[in-house]
Amino acid sequence: MRKPVRKVVFPVAGLGTRFLPATKAIPKEMLPLVDRPLLQHAVEEARAAGIEDFVFVTGRSKRAIEDHFDADTELNRTLEERGKMDALEEVRHSEIAPGRCFYTRQQVPLGLGHAVWCARALIGNDPFAIVLPDDFVQSKTPCLKQMVEAYEEVGGNVVAVVDVPRERTSSYGILDVEKDDGRLATVRGLVEKPKPAEAPSTLSIIGRYILQPEIFDHLEKQQRGAGNEIQLTDAMANLIGNQPFHGLRFEGTRYDCGDKVGFIEATLAHALHRPDMSEKVREMLRKYC
Repeated sequence: MRKPVRKVVFPVAGLGTRFLPATKAIPKEMLPLVDRPLLQHAVEEARAAGIEDFVFVTGRSKRAIEDHFDADTELNRTLEERGKMDALEEVRHSEIAPGRCFYTRQQVPLGLGHAVWCARALIGNDPFAIVLPDDFVQSKTPCLKQMVEAYEEVGGNVVAVVDVPRERTSSYGILDVEKDDGRLATVRGLVEKPKPAEAPSTLSIIGRYILQPEIFDHLEKQQRGAGNEIQLTDAMANLIGNQPFHGLRFEGTRYDCGDKVGFIEATLAHALHRPDMSEKVREMLRKYC
C-alpha cells in the first residue's frame, strides 16, 4: 500500500521584492485575497486534501505568519463577548491545531530546492506535498485534492502542470513527456527554465507537488543549477526512472499572485466567485468597464 500524503511544506521565506513597499513589514504571503491571506487559502486547500501536518519554511520578519495561525484567546474572547459569532468562527477557522504546525528557517536565499531541504527533519521518511502560495488555483475540487487522488492511482511523484506559451518556457520548469492521456502525463525528464527553442514541451510545473522523501537525498548534495540556486526541478529529475513521475492537468484556473496584475486578477476572480459579494463586485466593475 502507498503511504498517504499527510504532510505539506510551504516555502515562505522570500522577501517579496516585487510587492515593495507593501512587503517591507508584511510577508507577501499575508497579502489578502479579499479577507483571507494568500497563505490561508493555501492552508485551506491542503486541509481539503487530507493534510494533517503543516510545515512552514520561513525567514526573518515572518512573525506575522506564526501569529496568524495561532490561537488569539483575547481576540476570541472579545468577539464572543460582543456576540460577533460569525467573525469568531472565521478567526477560529484560521487556527491550526496544537502539534500540527511547525516552523523552520531558511537562513540564506539559495532557491526553492534549498527551502524544501530545510524541512527534511520534519518530513522524515514520508511522502509530502509542497504548496507555493503565490499560485492561487480556483476550482470546484481543490487542486491539491485532485493531486492526492491522482497519487492514489499512480503513486510516486505528481506535479501540477499547465500549458504555457512556448515563448515563456524560460520562466518555468518544463516536462519532457513520454506518454500523455490528456489528464496525466508520464514524465521522462525535467528541464528548468529552458530557452523556447530547446524546450521539450510547453507543459509547465506550477506550485503544487507531491514528492517522495528520496528527494532529500538529492537536495542534500546542494548542487547549484539555474540562477546559481539549488533547484527543486534538478533534484526531481534524479527521481525519474527510479520512481513513477507524472504531471497532472488539474481542473481549475491558476492565478500567478507573485505578479501584481496576476494578484489583482486573482482578487477579482475570487470576489466574483463568492456569493456574499459577487453581485456588488459586478456592479462596481461596470463603472470601470
